[in-house]
Amino acid sequence: MDYVVVNGVAVEVAGAGPPLVLLHGILQDSRSWRPQLEELRDDFTIVAWDAPGCGQSADPPETWRFAEYADCLSAVIAALELDHPIVAGLSWGGALAIEFHRRNPGVASGLVLASAYAGWAGSLPPEVCAERLESCLAQSEMAPTDVVSAWLPGLLTTDTSADEVTAMMSDFHPSGFRTMAHAMAEADLRPVLPTIDVPVLLLYGAADKRAPAETVGAALGAPIRDSRLVVIPGTGHLCNLEQPERFNDAIRNFKSEELAKRVAVD
Repeated sequence: MDYVVVNGVAVEVAGAGPPLVLLHGILQDSRSWRPQLEELRDDFTIVAWDAPGCGQSADPPETWRFAEYADCLSAVIAALELDHPIVAGLSWGGALAIEFHRRNPGVASGLVLASAYAGWAGSLPPEVCAERLESCLAQSEMAPTDVVSAWLPGLLTTDTSADEVTAMMSDFHPSGFRTMAHAMAEADLRPVLPTIDVPVLLLYGAADKRAPAETVGAALGAPIRDSRLVVIPGTGHLCNLEQPERFNDAIRNFKSEELAKRVAVD
């Protein structure tokens, strides 16, 4: 894997083939995509960034919201000369993928929205959205061990990936955490969903309590014209880490179906 820095943003690049851009969630960085970077590199050129305010990337101004993150992502994709990538986002990264497509129509060939929301404001009751934001802001001032203990039970259903998730989350940026939480809490992307004009794969864990497939996932997919919902058994919010084989196979199948559609149109 190659490690590059583009406009202050740290990016991991691996493999060869059609480009696949991976966008992580809150309290994560490119390390959250380890199984995909290792196992999909024969199928894709994989680009996994550390979002501004995460991992090895610099903190953005705390005034940033999804529009600024999307413009930053657009600059990274342009600098790396990625041609019609599939853009895949998990949780917070899924909302960013939606906003990116809204602001950059015609760039992505497809979207993968995993454990995703239309923003917290767009997917959760107002009182839950407010509780999550308040909790994140308080946690941004806490010691990493306390933050990890608060979040880990809601992310994983087993201890298989607990050590690597703990190590990654322990490196969180307090400022970046607050900025991402504000962006998610203020975002209501529901008006964007009917305008999405590329194929969309929705991936959710069957045991995900933070973004349940039967409520959050179903509501996200319903207004999208060309969407497919896949529920992965035996996994929670971080479905790409807990069930990487099923997650990766779903993306491989999506690539094949999406390419077949393009050939049929041509």
